[in-house]
Amino acid sequence: MSNVETAPDEVLCDGREHPDAVVEILTPREVPLGGPRAMAVRRTLPQRRRSLIGAWCFVDHYGPDDVSATGGMDVPPHPHTGLATVSWLFTGEVEHRDSHGVHAIVRPGELNLMTGGHGVCHSEVSTPGTTVLHGAQLWLALPDAHRDTPRAFAHHAPDAVDLVGATLRVFLGELAGITSPIETFTPLLGAELLLDPGATVTLDVDRAFEHGVLLDTGSVTVGGQPVAAAEVAYLAPGRERLELANTGDGPARLLLLGGTPFGEQIVMWWNFIGRTHDEIVAFRTAWEDAPEERYGHVSGYVGPDGRTARLHAPALPNATLRPRE
Repeated sequence: MSNVETAPDEVLCDGREHPDAVVEILTPREVPLGGPRAMAVRRTLPQRRRSLIGAWCFVDHYGPDDVSATGGMDVPPHPHTGLATVSWLFTGEVEHRDSHGVHAIVRPGELNLMTGGHGVCHSEVSTPGTTVLHGAQLWLALPDAHRDTPRAFAHHAPDAVDLVGATLRVFLGELAGITSPIETFTPLLGAELLLDPGATVTLDVDRAFEHGVLLDTGSVTVGGQPVAAAEVAYLAPGRERLELANTGDGPARLLLLGGTPFGEQIVMWWNFIGRTHDEIVAFRTAWEDAPEERYGHVSGYVGPDGRTARLHAPALPNATLRPRE
């Protein structure tokens, strides 16, 4: 997914942050995302209070949206560098096309992971048969040793596994004895949990990981702390168990994200991740002046007006980002 903000902030993200070992609640902000009537998404990462959870550096939650009212998702070809995108749907379908030659349909409960280290571009369009669109779009920062890796694409449909009080799908990493076959460049966890009404589930987790719990629907407490829909409950490393309680009368659905602290400083702007302001400038120039040389070409995308236009980058900020002391 693209960050389609017309004036995105240039964000310095420091993976060396280590807050107190309490449950920290991160609240989202609303951002318009394409479509004739601009479907809204709720963005929880990055933000000033916290920029990374492991290598997870971007968390968008959207829907459930009535496509007939919002226009759905139609994001023209746009670039990425230094990151991998993770698409996870609850309802609806999205057609994905990228410059690696992949044409795929993103479906509920199935992982689609696109790696765009050196450079990739892709488009995302909700399918004609989609009436309700609901899901999450996540980014993973690539570590310095792998941030120039070639473009790639992986798909995985994890089995739904019944636990006492919950149903679990592990799409990245390992949890409750279930391991995803998808390889990642840093230690990670990504899983969907559907909690039964009134259920309390305690999970053994990697104490070296920091974790984030994104609530989709229902009423939940994380370590005793209430979490509202679209909020992320952050937990610092050091925990060996994580308690999730459904406090409502119906089922509750959430995403559990985790990873070892990233430990590297990155610069995020628009759809690029680099290490310096000058790198971001170079990535933008390459996309605007000679996009196919670095990012390749998306075949088959046709916009709502019948054209094959790409998404142009917004203007760069006037100031040069300086690292924090």
